[in-house]
Amino acid sequence: MRRALKAILAGASLAVLAGGAALASGGGGGGMPAGGGSGMPGASAPSYDPAAEYAKAITALKANNYKDADRAAGHVTEAVPTNPDGWRLLGAAKAGENDWKGSRRAYEKAVKLTPDDPGSHAGLGLALANLKDPKAQAEADWLKAKAQACGDSCPDAARLKTFSSAVESAMNPAAAGAPKPSAMLDRSLLFGGAKVGDAAYVQAVSLINERRYDEALASLASAQAAFGPHPDILTYEGYAWRKKGDYARAEAFYRQALAIAPNHIGATEYYGELKVARGDIAGARLMLARLDRICVYGCADAEELRRWIDAGGDPQKN
Repeated sequence: MRRALKAILAGASLAVLAGGAALASGGGGGGMPAGGGSGMPGASAPSYDPAAEYAKAITALKANNYKDADRAAGHVTEAVPTNPDGWRLLGAAKAGENDWKGSRRAYEKAVKLTPDDPGSHAGLGLALANLKDPKAQAEADWLKAKAQACGDSCPDAARLKTFSSAVESAMNPAAAGAPKPSAMLDRSLLFGGAKVGDAAYVQAVSLINERRYDEALASLASAQAAFGPHPDILTYEGYAWRKKGDYARAEAFYRQALAIAPNHIGATEYYGELKVARGDIAGARLMLARLDRICVYGCADAEELRRWIDAGGDPQKN
């Protein structure tokens, strides 16, 4: 990768998100401008800063303040409806309020967005069990099969056993106490805090620079679990997927980043590069025009995208 995440490696921290501040990096990020609306790149920023609302939801869940957690997590899903982390938080908050129908709907969204995520299936299983819905058994079976395939020595072994046990307990409340809604969330999410997220993010940047994209994506997922849908994290997830050749996934992450922060420089540049790689030169020129507007006095990101367009691809490979 031609540019390391200079701000982070120089000592900047994503921990400021816990206080609702916006961090600029992500390969030349542009922070989170205020505004209303959300959705397509080019739209104004969402009314709520989803990363700040995510932090509020985590804090409220830790305090068992489920009403505030519900409100904050709802703001996350409004701002970034295609991000599964917000839906998982909302599912846990709804469960804490004993709104099992609401919890089921939230976790169904999370499962649809991340079909292979154990936490989403566990949350859905818990909601279904409390609704006396026989479909809870399917979620329990899914978790059990996942745990068996994982084995005792895999990194997720303990987590999968916790999830499976929680759903089984909810299905048989007479045999065990009802599990807490937070049991469906990764403990590091609630108790690891910003330090865990920072460490995962810095590690991801190093791994990207070493072209170890699968490992980088795992670290980015940990950072996102801690901080929520921050555009810098989403931008680097898009970058890693693009380098792996999955352009559809890369585009999805770039679009999420730009829906949150339309003037995010890194996401704009990388999305433009993706368009060049796909042969969409006209689309890339639109991204370049956006960069030229954002970078009033010019920036390296715009010049790099300009080189991509002129070369019809990565100039370093031509």
